[in-house]
Amino acid sequence: MDIQSNGTTGSARAGYRRWAEIRRRVALFLLLPLLALAGCGGGGSSGGDGEVVIGLTDAPGDFVTYTVAVKSLTLTKANGAVVETMPLTSDVDFSQYTDMTEFLTAATVPSGLYTKATMVLDYSSAAIWVEDDTGAAVQATDILDMDGNPVTELEVSVHLEGHRALPIAPGIPAHLTLDFDLNATNRVAFGQGGEVTVTVEPVLLADVELEAPKVHRVRGPLKSVNEADSSYQVILRPFYHTLRGDHARFGALTVETTDDTVFEIDGDVYQGAAGLAVLATKPTFTATAAIGELKRHPRRFEATEVYAGSSVPGGDADVVKGNVLSRSGDVVVVKGATLIRGDGSIVFNDSVTVTLSDQTIVRKQLSLDPYTIDDVSVGQRVTVFGTLTDDTPTDLQLDASNGYVRMRLTVLSGSVVDTSAEPEQPFVVDLQAIDGRRVALFDFSGTGIDASNDADPSDYEIETGTLDLSDIAYQAPVKVGGFVRPFGQAPKDFSAQTVVDLSAIPAVMAVNWDPASSEAFGDVSMTRIELNMSGVGPFHHVARRGVVVDLTTLSQAAALIARDDDSGLFLLQHDGVTQLFTRFSQFASELDALLVSGYSVQWVHARGRYADAAAELTARFARVRLQ
Repeated sequence: MDIQSNGTTGSARAGYRRWAEIRRRVALFLLLPLLALAGCGGGGSSGGDGEVVIGLTDAPGDFVTYTVAVKSLTLTKANGAVVETMPLTSDVDFSQYTDMTEFLTAATVPSGLYTKATMVLDYSSAAIWVEDDTGAAVQATDILDMDGNPVTELEVSVHLEGHRALPIAPGIPAHLTLDFDLNATNRVAFGQGGEVTVTVEPVLLADVELEAPKVHRVRGPLKSVNEADSSYQVILRPFYHTLRGDHARFGALTVETTDDTVFEIDGDVYQGAAGLAVLATKPTFTATAAIGELKRHPRRFEATEVYAGSSVPGGDADVVKGNVLSRSGDVVVVKGATLIRGDGSIVFNDSVTVTLSDQTIVRKQLSLDPYTIDDVSVGQRVTVFGTLTDDTPTDLQLDASNGYVRMRLTVLSGSVVDTSAEPEQPFVVDLQAIDGRRVALFDFSGTGIDASNDADPSDYEIETGTLDLSDIAYQAPVKVGGFVRPFGQAPKDFSAQTVVDLSAIPAVMAVNWDPASSEAFGDVSMTRIELNMSGVGPFHHVARRGVVVDLTTLSQAAALIARDDDSGLFLLQHDGVTQLFTRFSQFASELDALLVSGYSVQWVHARGRYADAAAELTARFARVRLQ
């Protein structure tokens, strides 16, 4: 591909030119991956090795499961040297990491300045399931690129230049974020015979500073415990790798704990030093999993919750993870379920029927308080430990009458219907999804004190306590984290721990025209490019962390507008050439000239702040493909 650069000179132009090598066929084509990297150690920056810790996450979407093999993850130095950081091919179900980052590997790499990260994914045995109109999970039969070609093995690369470059050196912390949005860059089509086709046209962006940090998870066998330092070491075993044995192919990571860290070990709950003391009594290679935050100054992983022994899925019990779809008496149906067998095998099924009893132990994430099965209600995200009593693929049933349920943080997506400054008044949201699952799938019968008070997803009442909602406007897109109220006790329907206004979250816009259109833009000026939705293809959306805007439903035309300082990264692709601009005005001027000369528009990808009222995206990145 030829590269033309505009708006820069000298070495700066050479640096920005490398940015334009972002590949069209990006591998993680359903997800928003995040690489969290940190260097540590001692010594100078010009020699020796540094340690890079790499994690993966994704953006939410309508994919029930998305399992693909990660074959390779390399970092490339400015001098062209390539370092492989992935020790083994790993099957990853990215749909499980909507609101969490999984630590993938802790690799020792040579010190230096790294300007490229590349990941190779193998789709030859991919398990991709999507929800149809009835909510049933259907496996994708065809995975295609925009040219209609089958996708098998794909490579995704992102180039890091200037202040976005990644330095690895003893004692120098670093951080890299790769953004890819599921809803904005993928569309699913159902054929008349029920076959499912996934079409993808991805965009991969990079930042060295994390704008929207997520919680992180560290999984693997216990290596050692240091009570004096309030920490322990874990041998990394990400995703579905077995927790048994001492193979340290993915490296080891230190987990720091605090007085507030909650431990659940073999079903018993502890806090702080007491929990760490119990963990110290467990044998080496005991299964562990920790959830917490990546801290800075100094860079470290600090656990808010630690699980060990039989409290970790993959131990002796059969485990189901998903959201409660419905409840009748002591029987709940778990939707989007992942079944982890006691022998370590993994089974995906659309739903699993779970039987509870008064003997079922119920825990809540990050809580020491006791709970009962009455607290388990519709929509709640759960991990259930029990025994599989029926392994018929179409009728999986789990007996948890002598097991236990862990209620996990549940995330709502939707728009604000009503908010009040009065603490006793509910915060009301029109729900779009619960943990990425469409609300139409859930049966809220029995959730209220009577039928007239059953939860209404279009008028979902949220208890917010002392949370400050004063800056959240009517119809603002929001994500709410917390727990569903006990079954049969609504209203209110949900107890919030966090409310995040997505209005300020960077959005991804993806629009294509099929066929390519010479009238895709209604008006092009030096500060504004107006989009014409006539003739658009399957992509015509703006997405912000799971909340999606369909641009064809708006009363006004959507538009890209320039930032106040006119800066950004803008690409025009045509005739095998990529022109790169660092000024919106220059980008718009050249685009207008190409349209006048007879070119048509195939694709627009953009990222920036999206204003719902004006339907305007203030672009810091944009890519337009012409023919």
